[in-house]
Amino acid sequence: MMCLVSRTGRELQRYDMGRRLVVGCIPYRYKNENGEVEVLVISSQKGHAMMFPKGGWELDESVEQAASRECYEEAGVVGRVECELGKWSFKSKRQAIYHEGYMFPMLVAEQLDLWPEKNLRQRVWMKVEEAREVCQSWWMKEALDVFIERLSSTTTFIKQDFLNN
Repeated sequence: MMCLVSRTGRELQRYDMGRRLVVGCIPYRYKNENGEVEVLVISSQKGHAMMFPKGGWELDESVEQAASRECYEEAGVVGRVECELGKWSFKSKRQAIYHEGYMFPMLVAEQLDLWPEKNLRQRVWMKVEEAREVCQSWWMKEALDVFIERLSSTTTFIKQDFLNN
């Protein structure tokens, strides 16, 4: 059974050289047999911006566990966290401090009806191009570009391998 309460507070937050470490995911699924990919974006808590799930990386978890937890708490999805897309340094919107953000793709296995931030956020599945348009964070857009490039490379490699055999 999963907890329906989000973690709060900053006591367990990880920092590196004064920068808060945050972790996020690009939740995705294959929409149809053609391999069309959809990604899941969520609204900010105040509902004014769309983004991918992200939050603080805490001392008692691995970076992958933190990414998985954020997807569960904020978007109500669970799945397989895949290889890191990269690390970005970005300025906090609320404070004049910098964060280090790590992003991962997550292949969604299950979308839950109940999750900790269900009453605080909206979630929307959309095409990659649409997500790139609505996402407010430049570093998340860059992570999305890396993700799509990785998917394209993998698909090309699989097709070439199939044709050569």
